[in-house]
Amino acid sequence: MIKKSQQHLEQANEHYFEHMIIALKISLKLLIAAVMAFMHALIPSLLQSNASNRIKELYFFIENRNKIKKL
Repeated sequence: MIKKSQQHLEQANEHYFEHMIIALKISLKLLIAAVMAFMHALIPSLLQSNASNRIKELYFFIENRNKIKKL
């Protein structure tokens, strides 16, 4: 498991704590989007596009981050 983690960090071109901070930020943003989607499910007039907008923002963040690292 440690070897696979090291390989993943090398592929991501990040140190352990750098990777951990980024992954925690992404997971927190996903959690917030999940809560928004849950609230929208209960009351459809609330947060009509907030969750999907957050997910789109995360998608573009991850895609652009990967493209920049490949250059």
